[in-house]
Amino acid sequence: MYSHLSDKEIQAVKLIRNFILHNGRTPSVRELMKGMNYKSPRSASVIFNILEEKAILKKKSDGGFLIVDFDIPEEFGTRAQTVKVPLLGNVACGIPIFADENIEAEISISIEMIKKGYRYFLLRAEGDSMDKAGINNGDLLLIRQQQDAENGDRILALIDDEATVKEYNKSNGMVILKPKSNNKIHQPIILRSDFKIQGIVENVIKI
Repeated sequence: MYSHLSDKEIQAVKLIRNFILHNGRTPSVRELMKGMNYKSPRSASVIFNILEEKAILKKKSDGGFLIVDFDIPEEFGTRAQTVKVPLLGNVACGIPIFADENIEAEISISIEMIKKGYRYFLLRAEGDSMDKAGINNGDLLLIRQQQDAENGDRILALIDDEATVKEYNKSNGMVILKPKSNNKIHQPIILRSDFKIQGIVENVIKI
């Protein structure tokens, strides 16, 4: 797919890819300009347009860009069998997690990590409320979308339109969402039915 790109265009795609991984959004024209050491924002804007014309980037409804194929192989040849999983950017309160405008990229994930019949997505972990469970700030979380959970599952819950990752525990008609953290500021959240389970954290990807 990338054999038709110039070295500069591949460099730009790599820069955009890494920026999305670490910042949860595509770079602005000026941020791409700086990363590419251009002297004019027009040069960066031209790169964006070229990558869109070549179907590497796709413009979203909010004006940002989605990377159509996130992987850039070092050699253009055969690949392991993969499926594309959307990486969702930061979600503002009240905006549905699965809205198209939240998709920042589509990342190829090995089919060995995916269970058939489920929808998956990736989110970036924020904060340290689950560091004792192996989830650190900036990690990518591979989440299997479903609305039920078992005790001990690490779940993505939607509470008052805010998403949070916690350990799920249900007992005596109550649900306790437990943090797993060395930081004592994080406390359990006790609920009944006033929340929604959005999915289960299946894998933590360190970047």
